[in-house]
Amino acid sequence: MNVVAEMLLTEPAPMAIWATLMLLTFPALLLLGSPEAMRRPRHAAQEFVAALRGNSSAVRRQAEEAAQTARFADEVRVAAERAEAHARRWQEAWERSEAELNDAYAAWLEADARLRTATSAAAWGTPWSVRTCDEYAARQRYLHREVTAAAGRGELPAAAVADAVAERAGWDARLHPVEQQLVMTRASAAWLRQRYEQAVAAERAAWHDADSARRASSNLRREAAIAAALVVPAPQGRATARPHRHTVAVPAM
Repeated sequence: MNVVAEMLLTEPAPMAIWATLMLLTFPALLLLGSPEAMRRPRHAAQEFVAALRGNSSAVRRQAEEAAQTARFADEVRVAAERAEAHARRWQEAWERSEAELNDAYAAWLEADARLRTATSAAAWGTPWSVRTCDEYAARQRYLHREVTAAAGRGELPAAAVADAVAERAGWDARLHPVEQQLVMTRASAAWLRQRYEQAVAAERAAWHDADSARRASSNLRREAAIAAALVVPAPQGRATARPHRHTVAVPAM
């Protein structure tokens, strides 16, 4: 190792001086290496300065695009996470509606079986008239008690209790208990069938909403993966973009 090399390696000041000299003489070396630059040195110097400025602008523009790409990827990722949580909630709502549909169907089948039993019992015939006030009062109490109990079990709507007390909408306390049971089971079967049809419609709507949410979540996950692929980490820890940029369309929820 010679004395100059040892000095450059051990002393920082000479190394800084040499670097400054090389930086200052670099434009001159460019001028000397180009015949056109030798004939028009001022124009060549202007082009050199313009090139430096253009390179600086390109670097800044690239950094801005990289930052925008990183922000876009983060926004799509957040949207995908929210869409996934939204899809889970709709899936749970559909599962609840499906369970309610199965319960409504089973309740309707049970009511239909009770109706057949009540119809068979009424086929034997019963007295149609009330003979005494005590007998009417007993039948009235029976009607109120049975309708209230059926409404409590969900076999009749709550409004049926008020109708039975007022003896309207087909409720008649003068009927024999067997006939009253037939009227009540018919009303129960009709009510539970209506509930079943409502449950069918609700389950279909919930399935449609859950399916739409699943599709939106899947699309956003795919778009988030594409957006994340456009972002690469820089050595300094900043996020930069790849040379090409792909515009990602976020589907509407």
